[in-house]
Amino acid sequence: MDRYARWNALLELLAESGRVSVEDAAERLDVSQATIRRDFDQLAQQQMITRTRGGAVANGVSYDLPLRYKSAKHSAEKQRIGEAAAGLVTPGTVVGLNGGTTVTEVARALAVRPDLNAGGEGSQLTVVTNALNIANELLVRSRMKIVVAGGVVRPQSFEVVGPLGGALLKEVTLDVVLLGVDAVDVELGAASHHEGEAAMNSLMVARAKRVVVIADSSKLGGHAFARICPITKIETLVTDSGAPAGTVARFREAGVHVITA
Repeated sequence: MDRYARWNALLELLAESGRVSVEDAAERLDVSQATIRRDFDQLAQQQMITRTRGGAVANGVSYDLPLRYKSAKHSAEKQRIGEAAAGLVTPGTVVGLNGGTTVTEVARALAVRPDLNAGGEGSQLTVVTNALNIANELLVRSRMKIVVAGGVVRPQSFEVVGPLGGALLKEVTLDVVLLGVDAVDVELGAASHHEGEAAMNSLMVARAKRVVVIADSSKLGGHAFARICPITKIETLVTDSGAPAGTVARFREAGVHVITA
């Protein structure tokens, strides 16, 4: 297990329990206690955790860890979701993408579709995004037209937020927005942990003809701090096959087309 994988695992442990000892972490990750002490010290220097005598405690922000430290949890599911969501995009359309690990998989799936990169008249895809990492994924791997909203970058997610980006989004029309969320619920709608991201995502929803929410099954039925949109705005939900049948049925009863990948 390399250093970043260990850091991901340690942050996951702290997110679950709030506190973990060096001894327990070393046993669960099958590494030496000296390695865990170094990892804790380095994470504390980056203000990701608080060091304690014999261990560490979460800083209270584990729900919004920087994207580069988020674990590969549900990675196989996210890849399948990404491919399924990318399959909803047709050549020559304008697509909105926000940020997050699952939407990153959507971008990667879009980038390798030959029909979206043929370069023929009317076939070029236009992608509007407020996430710098998504723009980079597409820029280096495709021939699509990439439009990036301006604003202040959040290092946790690489998304830009604020009125500068909002001004651009108000001037465009999206054929479809493929929206990553922190939670989606039949009654509460789609939501984000951060109010700035929620505001940008809400603008994308308002400017889109179709709204597709991208969420692995762990996010279904959950709640987050800031609402993006009500369930009535969501046309399609793309999730994984691990979604409980009862939960999927409730979304369908609410008029949402559900795709399980």
